[in-house]
Amino acid sequence: VQLQASGGGLVQAGGSLRLSCAASGRSISSNAMGWYRQAPGKQRELVALISIGGGTKYADSVKGRFTISRDNAKSTLYLQMSSLKAEDTAVYYCSMGSWSRPDVYWGQGTLVTVSS
Repeated sequence: VQLQASGGGLVQAGGSLRLSCAASGRSISSNAMGWYRQAPGKQRELVALISIGGGTKYADSVKGRFTISRDNAKSTLYLQMSSLKAEDTAVYYCSMGSWSRPDVYWGQGTLVTVSS
């Protein structure tokens, strides 16, 4: 399984970014998919999760600002991020697995830097 995340970059506070994660080797339509992030000096945390059926779950810190979605035909996972804050600065990773364990497979991260 390969998960290739992209779309990170430098953005001003209040701005928006969309992350993408292209999957190969395993169908995303039959797996739960997630986005995690790890800020400097902190543990990796779950940001958003989407189930096989499209149900979603978000960390409290991003609710109302981030939206996770998937395009099964393109085997791609997305994370639309808006109203970005400095504390959103982190390396963002996509993952594949089950609803109870979404971190079976990992991709490489993409860095998001939000300047205040």
